[in-house]
Amino acid sequence: MKSYRKELWFNVPTRRAFINITPQVRQCLRESGIKEGLVLVNAMHITASVFINDDEPGLHQDYEDWLEELAP
Repeated sequence: MKSYRKELWFNVPTRRAFINITPQVRQCLRESGIKEGLVLVNAMHITASVFINDDEPGLHQDYEDWLEELAP
């Protein structure tokens, strides 16, 4: 079974940010040469997370509001 591993690092200028990493993940897939299988994308830091959803500004604002209420 073929596998591929690559670390991506992101620095953001604000306390909290939403980053669409789809282009970087697609580039990793191209680099790997793997044509079928599963992709695991995970955040390796306790204060970061990865989620799949629409890249829509209204949704980002909803998350921003919810997170601010959860942990001001």
